[in-house]
Amino acid sequence: MNTPLESHDPYLRTYTEPEVTSLLRELHERGRPFGILWGSAAVNGATVDGRLLVDFGDTSVATLLNLLTLLREAGPA
Repeated sequence: MNTPLESHDPYLRTYTEPEVTSLLRELHERGRPFGILWGSAAVNGATVDGRLLVDFGDTSVATLLNLLTLLREAGPA
């Protein structure tokens, strides 16, 4: 298992809105078989210290990436 990203990781500042939108599409595809459905999840344009937030509780991109890592490890979409 990969080490989870921390929300303050400077690497997260490199993600653009189109990249995060693509990751959200992957989350929808990979999460569907597990009942993980966030139809309203989207990049909300807000940032905290230069990091984009995602609208499902205004979480950071780190949370999105960590969840995707778990889903990728769980099996194919």
